[in-house]
Amino acid sequence: MAPFKMLIHDFLTNSAKADENKIAVVHGQDCLSYGALNVLSNGFAADLCKQGVQKGGRVILFLNNSIEYLITYFAILKAGAVVVPLDTKLVPREFLNVYKDSMPTAIVTDDKNYPSLKRIIDQDHTNVKLLPINKNSLAATDHIFACPGCDENDLAMIIYTSGTTGDPKGVMLSHLNLSSNADSIIEYLGLTENDKIMVVLPFFYSYGNSLLTTHIKAGATLVINNQFLFPNMVLDDMVAQEVTGFAGVPSSFAILINKSSIRKYRFPKLRYITQAGGAMPPQMIEDFTKIMPDIQFYVMYGQTEASARLTYLAPRYLNEKMGSVGKAIPGVDVVVVNKAGNPVVPGIKDGTGETGEIWAKGSNIMLGYWNLPRETASALKDGWLCTGDLARVDADGFIYIIDRKKNIIKSGANRISPVEIENIVLQIPGIKECAAVGVADELLGEAICLFVVADDLSLEKKNIFLYCKKNLAPYKLPKTIEFVSELPKTSSGKIKRQALKGAKLPDHRC
Repeated sequence: MAPFKMLIHDFLTNSAKADENKIAVVHGQDCLSYGALNVLSNGFAADLCKQGVQKGGRVILFLNNSIEYLITYFAILKAGAVVVPLDTKLVPREFLNVYKDSMPTAIVTDDKNYPSLKRIIDQDHTNVKLLPINKNSLAATDHIFACPGCDENDLAMIIYTSGTTGDPKGVMLSHLNLSSNADSIIEYLGLTENDKIMVVLPFFYSYGNSLLTTHIKAGATLVINNQFLFPNMVLDDMVAQEVTGFAGVPSSFAILINKSSIRKYRFPKLRYITQAGGAMPPQMIEDFTKIMPDIQFYVMYGQTEASARLTYLAPRYLNEKMGSVGKAIPGVDVVVVNKAGNPVVPGIKDGTGETGEIWAKGSNIMLGYWNLPRETASALKDGWLCTGDLARVDADGFIYIIDRKKNIIKSGANRISPVEIENIVLQIPGIKECAAVGVADELLGEAICLFVVADDLSLEKKNIFLYCKKNLAPYKLPKTIEFVSELPKTSSGKIKRQALKGAKLPDHRC
C-alpha cells in the first residue's frame, strides 16, 4: 500500500479534497467543514514549526474534546511531530510525571488551563513552549503548508496508560499502527461519508481517538457533546443532528438505561452502536437492545497497545454468543495460548475450554513503550502482543474473556493503576498497608474500593479521601474506604486482590 495512505494527517487532506464543504465536526452551535479544518490545521502547523517544533518532537495536547482539539491534532502531525494527548483533569503531580517522561517541545492548551500549566512549567524551569489556542489565535496560512517528509513507520502518537507498577506507560503508535486499525474498523462497521458519530468519549482515550481517525478518514462527521452528565441533553443532540452511530463504555450504557429518558426517544437515523472499554454485563446488553431492538450493536475488545481494537462481535451473533468479544478484526491475528505457548483447547459451546492468554499480531500493534525497553520486551514477543488478558475459546472460535492478569481497574472509560493509588495513600502518617481494587459498580463497571490497615486508630475516612482528592485525578478517587485489621495474602506475601474484590462491603460510600 502506498505510504500516503498510511499517514494520519492525510486522512484529513484527502477528505478535504473529496468534499471541502462537507461538515467534519459539530460542537454545540459551532461546526467546521473539511476544507476549513484542513486550512486551519495547516496554519497552526506552520505556527508550531515557527515555535521550534521539529519532526519527531513531542507536543502535549491538553484540551477537552473540541473543534480546537481537531485542529491541533492534525497540525501536530502535519508538522511531523508526535501527539501526546493528556486528560485535562490530571493533577500537577500526574501531569509532571508525563511531562518529564515525554520531554515535549511544546504544550498546546486552552485559555482556562493556561495559567495552571504555566505555574507548573515555570516551577520546573524548562524552556518548553506553552501555546494557548482559541478562536482568535487561529488563522489560515497564505500558502500551502509543506509537511515534513514522514514515513508510515514514524511515531505519530504517545498515549499514556496506567501500568501495573503505578507509573504511566507511554504507548508508542505509528502512523501505520493507527491507519491500519482505522481501515479495519471502517470495514467491519461499514462507515461512509454519510455517517455521523455522537462523540461522548474523550479523544485522549484510545477508544475516543479511534472515533476521530475512522470518521475523518471516511469523510464522515464527528458530533461532539461533553455533557454526558446530563444524558438527555446528549439524546436531544443525537436526534437534532440525526447521528447514525454512538460509541460508549459500559458506564455510558448504564447511565442511559438508568439515568436518562432514552425509552421516550426515537432515533430514525441511528444505524449502529459500539461498546468497548471493559466487559459489559450480558443483562445490561439485553436491557439496552430491548430499548433499541432495531440497532446494530457491536461488542468490541482491544487495548491501547493495539491502537484500539483487536476483536469484535458482529450484531448477528449477539444473542447466540452473548458474553463473547467475538473474533479478530480484519487484518489482525488473535490467538489464545496456554502457558506452553500453544493454542488452548476450545470448549464445546460457550467458552468452557482451556484458559489461556490473548496474544495478537498485526500492523496495528504498538512500536513499544516510550523509554521502557524492558516492559516493551515483556509485552512484545516475536511480533506478538501479550495482552495479559485471560480467555477461553468455544468450538466456533469465539473468544470469551474471563479475567486479567494485570490488576488495572477499568472504571468508566478510564484505566487506573491500583499501585498508583496505594503509593499515594501510604504517604499518609498512620497507614500501615492498603490495597485498591475494582469492585462491581452498576454505572462505572468497576468502582475503586480502598482497603486500609492503620496503626493510628484515630484516622478518619474523610481525611484519607481528602488527601486522595489533592493528589489524584477525580476518576482515581476511591468510592469506598474500608478499615481492616489485615489484608489477605498469599504465602509469598502478595495481596490476594481477588479475595478483596469479593468481600462484602457495607452499604455506604465516601
